[in-house]
Amino acid sequence: MLEIQNLVKKYGKFTAVDGLSLTINEGEIFGFVGPNGAGKTTTMKIIAGLLSPTSGKVLINGVDVTAHPRKLREKIGYMPDFFGVYDNLKVDEYMDFYAGTYNIPYSDREAIIDNLLELVDLSHKKDDYVDTLSRGMKQRLCLARSLVHDPDILILDEPASGLDPRARVEMKEVLKQLKTIGKTIIISSHILPELAELCTVIGIIDKGKIAAYGTVAQIMKQLTQKRMIKIKTMGNMEELITVLKEQPNIHDIFEKMDEVEIEFDGDEHQLANLLKNIIQRDIPIISFSEKEGNLEDIFMQITQGGESQND
Repeated sequence: MLEIQNLVKKYGKFTAVDGLSLTINEGEIFGFVGPNGAGKTTTMKIIAGLLSPTSGKVLINGVDVTAHPRKLREKIGYMPDFFGVYDNLKVDEYMDFYAGTYNIPYSDREAIIDNLLELVDLSHKKDDYVDTLSRGMKQRLCLARSLVHDPDILILDEPASGLDPRARVEMKEVLKQLKTIGKTIIISSHILPELAELCTVIGIIDKGKIAAYGTVAQIMKQLTQKRMIKIKTMGNMEELITVLKEQPNIHDIFEKMDEVEIEFDGDEHQLANLLKNIIQRDIPIISFSEKEGNLEDIFMQITQGGESQND
């Protein structure tokens, strides 16, 4: 659905986006992750048709966004990281105003607005003034606003920024609902764990370039050569350690109370054989599982902990 081809954006001598290429398929929730200033916002504004690239292309269903911005306007819903709300309007008036900017007929607006406010759980605030809403409610209202023309693609720049934990959960649930109805969502954050559960695919961007791409599991597999395996037993800890020392593909063994963690670099078949060998020695195993990597460490490893100067 969306294809970015060798995208470059320069501000004078500074290169904000540097030869970025990727494909986002229909129905995906794609997470743009990177430190502040990595190029996320610039890329998203170009996709939304709000900025022109220095070179390269953004294609939606084969149509160039830059060459045909009006043609693609109705296909894209954009929610910026900093947005304006009209405090002297009521919630339904605010939604009606944006429906008007997309030339939605008056006869259709009430039903559309009611459905969207229900989606973002703001139906009970329909007659309230926007300035009385909490930050989380304003975020959800702006999400509803970006959906008023029923776009195919949603571009959400840091939608959970500044929200408390409860509001973040509420926003996440709304986005999951949008995925079930077939929306393609591009969402940015500088926090990898924040998007790990939600996104189908993640692109980690650093200094204007894609540093890693794929599912969280794929990215972690690319960057971590050894896997951490946790083995919990009801006893026979000494015998378990003896067996582990005899096995191939094990590099380090860490004993922790009734649990052992090992560094393992074998494949799935070798891992299955390891478990089989332990069981054959009649060692009572309670659990045998792979330990999830630390997403913050992975993020810092990819981006080298650096922040750029512009976004």
